[in-house]
Order: sequence, then C-alpha cells, then structure tokens
Amino acid sequence: MTLILSGSDVAALLDAGDLLEALRSGFLSQDETPLPGRRMRADLPGGASATALLPGLLAGIPAYTVKINAKFPRAEPALRGVVCLHSLADGGLLAVLDSARLTAWRTGLAAALATDVLARPGASTVGVVGAGAQADLVLAGLSRLRSVTRLTVTDLVPGRASRFAERHGRAGGVLAEVVETPADVAAASAIVVFATWSRAPLLRLADLRPGQHLTTLGVDEPGKCELAPDVLGAATVVVDQEDLARQAGVLADDGLADVRPATLAQVLAGAHPGRSGPGEITVYAPVGLPWQDLAAAWTAYRAAVSHGRGLDVDLLA
Repeated sequence: MTLILSGSDVAALLDAGDLLEALRSGFLSQDETPLPGRRMRADLPGGASATALLPGLLAGIPAYTVKINAKFPRAEPALRGVVCLHSLADGGLLAVLDSARLTAWRTGLAAALATDVLARPGASTVGVVGAGAQADLVLAGLSRLRSVTRLTVTDLVPGRASRFAERHGRAGGVLAEVVETPADVAAASAIVVFATWSRAPLLRLADLRPGQHLTTLGVDEPGKCELAPDVLGAATVVVDQEDLARQAGVLADDGLADVRPATLAQVLAGAHPGRSGPGEITVYAPVGLPWQDLAAAWTAYRAAVSHGRGLDVDLLA
C-alpha cells in the first residue's frame, strides 16, 4: 500500500522541533551518503520550469526520495509537485507527499538553523523580503532557536506584507511593521531573510552595516538574484553545497569565482567558524538538496503511520 499525504497532512504531521533536529543531523552526516544527490531542471513555456531532485539519501534511513516540481511564478501556489518516498529495500512506494508544503518546511527550517548559527548572538530584529509561505517557516523555526523582538516586512503585494506582519506580530508578541523597500528592511534589521522570485539585486553593500546576517532563499536556478555581487564578495558566504551554488545559485556569476564559501555542514561540525567576529557580514545561500526532502518526508511518513493519518492506496492493483 502507498500512503497519500496532502499538504494539510504534511503540515499537521511535521513538528518544527523534530524536523530541526533531523535536518541538523542530516547536515552533519551528509558526507556519509553513499551517492550524491542530483538536481535537474528544464525550462517550460511562459517562464515556468520543471525540476527533479533524486535520490534523497541519508545514512540510517531505509528509504529514498524522488521529487518532481513544477514552478509557475504567476500561479498560486507557484510551486506544485510530489515527493515520492520509496523503500530502500525493494523500491516499494511507501508514500506520495505534497511537494509544496514539504519543500517549504524543509527549506524554511534548514534556513532557520543556518540563520541562528551564523547571525550575531543576541541579534533579535528580523526583516523579511518576500512574505510568502517560505518566510513563514523560516520565522517559525527561528523563533524556536532565538528570541525575535521586532519584525520588519516588505513584499511586492502590500496586503500580503500586512497580513504577514499582523499574523506573526500577534502570534509571537513582537513589534511588527511593513515598510516599502528591501533597503528599509535592512536599515531596521540585524537579520534579513529573502524569499522572492527576483532576477535583479535587491540589496547592495552600501545598504548594509557591519554585523548583519542575510539569508537568501530565492536563488535556486540560473538567472535569479537577490544580493548584489559586492555583498557576496565582502561577506562570509555559507552554502549547502558548493558545486550547486556555482552552477545555479548565488555563486554562478563569473565575477564571484574567487569567493570561497563554507558549507553549513562544515560550520555545524566546527570545521569552519562561520561568523568569526561581531562586525562580519554573513550570508547563507542554499540551493536545496535531495536528502533534505528525505529528512522531511521520512519524519512525516513515520508520524502518519503512528497517528493513522493519510489515505492508503494500492497503486499496483
């Protein structure tokens, strides 16, 4: 039997604390994975794209994932697809999970983990550029890891920014305000999170001050851009996987060939200091790795089996 888990199932089954620990463990053990994950992308008509991530593998988990996503920037939601969870013993299809919700959770909480590790100790003012589901999960995860006292938000759709600020301000008991530009967000925040579809820099080095941390989540395919090259050239840059960051992420620009990033795995393991001083600007710039899909899918699947949630289907009947 195959378990079908909808977006609402995934959201109900995943616990932020459990997934944060699963992702931390995954980063520390990702070098033990027997086969490297692959990320493949193809353009579709009208500015859309199709992406496949496979196989998602982690030591100690007896399963693997294959993810197929469609990205249609003008649609709502813009990301649609499925994550297939297979038995590593015989390939049996254990579950099919909604990809949009699962991807938001794994990307958002991995970003929260990295942001907490790289931002200055005690930094509690957070800015959001792009008030969508991805930023929701980053903020939810970050609030579990450190105190957030002030939230500043901007979005191309002012109403969406207002709803985001009101929701998180009310739920977290923080001062929340909406501003007009990314530069306004940076002026008010020690930590800035970007989750946009931008293809032009939203911040330059002149917009920043010493000691800030920036998490940029929108640059996961060629042509997308949230930070100017002078920011990346001046900052300590941390990525999830360097070759992907150079192929399709923030380091794809030929002018950034001299930037030597660390990986989050190195920082978490103590092999790289991450932030080495209070005045340093730090950047976390992931592309997204197949094993992260597995960490989230396996966590949701085990919870579904335990709680009897989801729809059992015999796809081989």
